[in-house]
Formats: sequence, C-alpha cells, structure tokens
Amino acid sequence: MTALKLDQPVGRRGPFSHEGVSRRRVLAAALACAVSFTAFWIAQRLAGVTMLDLMVYRAEGWTARTGGDLYDMLATSARLPNTYPPFASLLFLPLTFLGVPEMRTLATLGNLLLLVAVVHLTLRLTGLPSLAHGKRAPRAQQATAMLALSALLVWCEPVWTTLRYGQINLLLAVLVLWDLTRRDSNRWAGIGIGIAAGIKLTPALFAVWLALAGLLRARRLYEPGQGLRGIWNPWLRQACVAVLSFLGTVLLSALVLPRDSVRFWTEIVFASDRPGDVEITANQSLRGVLARLLHTPDTGLWWPAAAAVAAIAGLALATTALLRGERAWAAVVCATTALLVSPISWSHHWVWAVPMLILLGTEAVRRGGRVTRAGRRLWTATGCLGLLFASFALWWVPHRPHSHAELHQNGGQMLLSGVYPIAGVALLLLTAAHLRRTGAPNVSTSDVSASGVSARRGRGHRPDGRDHHRGAGDGTPAPPEASPRTDASSPCPRVPADGSGT
Repeated sequence: MTALKLDQPVGRRGPFSHEGVSRRRVLAAALACAVSFTAFWIAQRLAGVTMLDLMVYRAEGWTARTGGDLYDMLATSARLPNTYPPFASLLFLPLTFLGVPEMRTLATLGNLLLLVAVVHLTLRLTGLPSLAHGKRAPRAQQATAMLALSALLVWCEPVWTTLRYGQINLLLAVLVLWDLTRRDSNRWAGIGIGIAAGIKLTPALFAVWLALAGLLRARRLYEPGQGLRGIWNPWLRQACVAVLSFLGTVLLSALVLPRDSVRFWTEIVFASDRPGDVEITANQSLRGVLARLLHTPDTGLWWPAAAAVAAIAGLALATTALLRGERAWAAVVCATTALLVSPISWSHHWVWAVPMLILLGTEAVRRGGRVTRAGRRLWTATGCLGLLFASFALWWVPHRPHSHAELHQNGGQMLLSGVYPIAGVALLLLTAAHLRRTGAPNVSTSDVSASGVSARRGRGHRPDGRDHHRGAGDGTPAPPEASPRTDASSPCPRVPADGSGT
C-alpha cells in the first residue's frame, strides 16, 4: 500500500464512523428492549394475569352501549363497580366489538407502546444531557436512551401491575406529558389534561397547578393600563383549555348518558370508599397510610389535614419550579402530589415513577454524574428509588382481600406497605432542596419569557421576549449561548468540582 493511499481520509460512513457506532447502539438498545418486553410478556402469562380491570372497562362499554345503569353494574366474579366518570364508558365502547383474547393482546401491546411514549415524552421534558458542549443530543442518542430506559423501567411494579390489570394509567400519563411538552405557542395545549381529567378526575390537579402558575405570572407581568392582554400568558391559556376540554367531556357524556351523568356528579363522585377498602396495601395514598397507621379505616380529620398540607406544599413547589423554568421538576412534583392527596391511589397509579426516575437520573448526569458530590447524591437517590419501585416491597406484608389484615400491621410492615408515599414525600423534599440550592432568579418581570423559562438558566430566553426551542417547552435544548455560570457556549451549565449548584 502506498503512502498516498495511507494518507487518504477514511470514509465517514464506515462501520467505525460516528454514524456507524450510533446506529449499532440504537440497534443494540432496540434488541434489548424487544428481549425485555418479550420476557415481560412471558412472565405475565406465566403469572396467569387476568386483566381484571380491562374486563370491567369492557363491561362499562357494554352497559353504555345497551342502555343499562352504569353505576348499578357489577363486573367480573369480583363484582367490581364502575368508579369512572361516564365519559370513560364512551371511550370503552370499542372494546365491546372485540373478543376477550384479542382485547387482552391489544391491551398488552398498547400499554408497552405507551410506556415507550412515556419515556420519550419525559426525555423531551427533561432534556437529554449531552457531553458535547454547544450541541444537542442527536436523534440516535435520544432513541438509544428511550429504548434502553424502556427495557429497564418496564419491570417497575407500577408498570407490571398496570399491565397485569389492563389499566389505563400509562394512557393518562401520555396525555398529560404530551400537553406539557408542546410549545407554549400552541393554542391547543391543555386539551390532553382536560381529556385525562374527563376519564379519571385526578389529572385535574395539573390544571389547578397551571392556573396558579399563570396567575402568579400575570401578577409579575401586570403594568397599569395594559388590561387583560398584558397579563394573559400561555399557562393561563393552557389551564383554560384544560378546563374547557374537561367540561366538553362532561357535556358530551351528559348528552349521550344523561341519567348516568346526573348520578355520577351528584352521588358517585362523593363516594370515596366506592373503589375498595382504603386500608389495603394496594392503596398507596396518604389516606391508606393513615388507615394502616391508626388501625382503622375511619381516619377522621387526620386525612383531610394531611392531604391539605401535602396539596399546599406540593402545589407551592410545583408552581415555584415552573416559574423558575424547571418544567420537568414541576410536572413530576404535581403528579406526585395528586397521588398523595387522592383518597385512593392504587400501586399501579404510580406509573409516574417512570418520569420520576428519569428526571433524577438526567439531573444526576447534568450535575456531574459520579464526578461531583451533588451528582453522586442524585445517583444514589435514583438508585434507591429505582430499587424501591422494582422491589414489589409493598406486597411483602400479609394481604388478603376483604380480610382487613392491614389494620393489624406492626411498624416494619407499615413501612413496607407505605413505600410509595414515602418515595413521594422524599421527592418533594428533594425538590425543595433543589429549588433552595438553585435560588430565585434575579430578573425583572420584563426579563422573564412567557414560557416561564428564566434567563438564570439560559434555557432559550431572549431579552426581546422570543424563546428558543427549549424555552418553548418542547423539551429540546436551545442553540448555544453564553452560560450564566461559565460564560461559555454550553447547552447545560458546568458543575463546580465540589458539586454545588446546578
């Protein structure tokens, strides 16, 4: 071989080029995801899952289709009642046209795809940390992370139980995350939250959170003589769209199912014990923890008091985080707050563990990973919560349906049966510490963009009020600009060697 040939450049698309390595990583992640999902499917079939809730959904759709009474209906051998708003029954109508085996297969496939969608949308919300300063993560890196994380997180207990029962929790999470990752300029942002609240009421707290943040933003933007246009902002609009969308679901169900709608909104909505016994281990809300702690299903004023404290603290943290441009922290905190204060939060409702773990993991990488003290702490928190959600620890205690065994737990059993609320409170504390560490942005109201991303973090804000892509809320990093910490062009601030700050 001549020296001339040796001096020739190597082809950029060869097997050892950057594109070739990235392609192999994507294929390896896709293979790992396929193997993990297949093993998951086999494990569920070997465990003899019945998809009991899916059968209830089908019965609800059939009752709505045939004109029966939705709230006198009892489905399956377990005689389970309908607890959802009547709008959900309209969405379940297509299930009545499928055979049970086909319905179960499609539900499993659909939930696995929804899990991938949750991971994808969460990564858009958090932003994927990139090692190359001034460059955002390429599509191949995003796909690799999405598939690899999906392969791991499918084994979390909330995800396992969601697919075991054929639940719709992942669908609700996708609707909410889809809304929160849309650009603030999108006038239809909020419709996903409204529809999710129409199916199951708990996501309505996201509309409350957006309204609070929007009102605080309006207060900052207010100047005498501007009128309503001067204080109108995307968060208020998104909250209004969510409320109007929710009211649309109520109106539609009232037109199609007037009798059931009247009964739900005047009677069923107030029957907090209708879903089941509040003290059972599966109930991972503050109310369930208090019932087991007090050894009685009647928690008196303890639960309203605890729920009020959690709601105020959670909404305050979520609103503060959003005002500081920490949209991912804000969204996860709001979801956690809803799970804590709800009268019933079954373990499968905690599929928000997936965004929670991704948020903490990406923040750990962003703050230096294992190199800095702050990064190591966040990795430790991520690992502990990951083990907790994958351990099935809440099922290690005695539990039998309708036996009230949970009312006689000892201290250790109470800890095991309350692991998810403990994780939720831990997340709130981590968020408070994170917000305290970052501090309030020292900018005037005119220096804060309409999307709520402050100039402090350099995430897409321009002094003229126009936002880059990340500031627009789509989760993609902004083009390189001067970092407020390093005065260097970087999509994420450098972390000091001692791990302080973000």
